[in-house]
Amino acid sequence: MSNPESFIDEVTDEVRRDKLFALFRRYGWIGILAVLLIVGGAAWNEWQKAQAQARAEAFGDAVLAALDTPDAAARRSALSAVSASGEQTAVLGLLLASDPTQDRAATLAALDAVAADAALPASYRDLAVLRRVSVAGADMPVADRKAALDPLAQEGRPYRPLALEFLALLQVEGGDRAAAAKALQALADDPRTSNSQRQRVGQMVIALGGAPVAQ
Repeated sequence: MSNPESFIDEVTDEVRRDKLFALFRRYGWIGILAVLLIVGGAAWNEWQKAQAQARAEAFGDAVLAALDTPDAAARRSALSAVSASGEQTAVLGLLLASDPTQDRAATLAALDAVAADAALPASYRDLAVLRRVSVAGADMPVADRKAALDPLAQEGRPYRPLALEFLALLQVEGGDRAAAAKALQALADDPRTSNSQRQRVGQMVIALGGAPVAQ
């Protein structure tokens, strides 16, 4: 019986091989396509990374070259000519607003553009608002400054401690020194307040007649 059984096994194996080859001939292109897609996808990702790095380097080089311009007006003109996209526009806008003494109107316009760009992360927009309030100073009505700062002082906003400090300064400007000292004391006691800000706030509390802040 061994010979017939051996023959049957050989035939069965041959049939399996034939079926396998038939399946490969019919569907093997799917595996080849999958491999090509994987390899092509990896190459595409690497190409995109290289392109992004090249754009970032070109942006950085252009910004550094513009900042090296000694004349303020020429420097602003050079910065304005730099090609930027995405978050680079926020960086460029904040740089254009770094010298308000030379062109205050241009500084405020640059900050307004960053603050109004809903496509940018909140960290950039909020920073632009804080900077605008600081640059505008007393030329911006207290009510307008408070309206701009109140949203930034809400829980979860990236610059909440700074916004709270600005709001306390508005209270001092409005003559409510007691409320300002209380707000600054609470800010100093907040564990999320940085050491440098806590020291600054502590000095203001003392100047307003409050007790020294624990460092």
